[in-house]
Amino acid sequence: MLNLKNILSVLLIFIPVSISGHFLGWSDQIVFITSALAIIPLAAWMGTATEEIAVVMGPALGGLLNATFGNATELIIALVALNAGLVDVVKASITGSIIGNLLLVMGFSMLLGGLKYKEQTFQPIVARVSASSLNLAVIALLLPTAVDYTSTGIDNQAIEQLSIAVSIVLICVYGLTLVFSMKTHTYLYDVSLADMDPEELAAANLAGDGGHGKVNLPLWIGVLLGCTLLVAVESEFLVSTLEVATKELGLTALFTGVILVPIIGNAAEHATAVTVAMKDKMDLSVSVALGSSLQIALFVAPVLVLAGYIMGKPMDLNFNPFELVAVMVSVLIANSISSDGRSNWLEGSLLLAAYLVLGFAFYFHPVIEGIG
Repeated sequence: MLNLKNILSVLLIFIPVSISGHFLGWSDQIVFITSALAIIPLAAWMGTATEEIAVVMGPALGGLLNATFGNATELIIALVALNAGLVDVVKASITGSIIGNLLLVMGFSMLLGGLKYKEQTFQPIVARVSASSLNLAVIALLLPTAVDYTSTGIDNQAIEQLSIAVSIVLICVYGLTLVFSMKTHTYLYDVSLADMDPEELAAANLAGDGGHGKVNLPLWIGVLLGCTLLVAVESEFLVSTLEVATKELGLTALFTGVILVPIIGNAAEHATAVTVAMKDKMDLSVSVALGSSLQIALFVAPVLVLAGYIMGKPMDLNFNPFELVAVMVSVLIANSISSDGRSNWLEGSLLLAAYLVLGFAFYFHPVIEGIG
């Protein structure tokens, strides 16, 4: 039977193919495509290993582990790109991840879930809390760009220092959201999981035992470390061929960063959100989409700013204004649709339509200048 797990298993064949292509000097297009396909199943197995280890570690440490590794694949890709000097692509991948989770993932989840069930419900208070946090993130991402555009003679160092200060604040806020979701208000986030049977948990985690039964901890730690190493290797192949391959494919760096990179890094997580939505578990599906967006905005982006400072590859939060407009539009639409705690196929279609419109806009947007 063809299912998500089988498809991901088949994609593992691209790991040796991409490695062979790199060392045998195949074209950049082939290496780029095969390494991108190889990252997708590796990301899925990283997520599965994280879930299994979290079962042993308990709710508190397990939740922290899940939160930390939730977007590990995309963080690794971004760090490799940052080290290569592709700062604009890294920034585009940040905004693209937020847009993709809010519009593409929630859109498909609500559409496919709504086609099977007339109306689905989820915790509105969780959506409202996430909406408030996303609004703060948008403001924080907007300010460095606003300061740059409204100030005359301000130098890059001042913008970098402002970005570092903002990043520290965002990481602190992210810590507070973890305390809220895993300590003081866990009952809001556990409701969907409490209702799931072992079979559904297995589908949600893409794992064999879904968190029940005895967990082979050394095995899953090995899987997590091995997948992390392979993702780093494949990310190196992906980034090293990105500029040439995308030009040959007729794609701009902006479109690649906003659309392609986030889909590659989060494909497995996106598929999981849609899968559980089709099982009428919209609480979990919405939590995946909103939680991933929050983690990108409040944790991944600030970490990349601080990492760039440490690595000597300065990165600030001064984004392309068009990217910020797209993020603000995405947050506005997603917050509006999710605020009532109910969803249907039409709302999912609206989210997908918004994503398509933004995707076309990014495709026709001029090439970013000044990529390292």
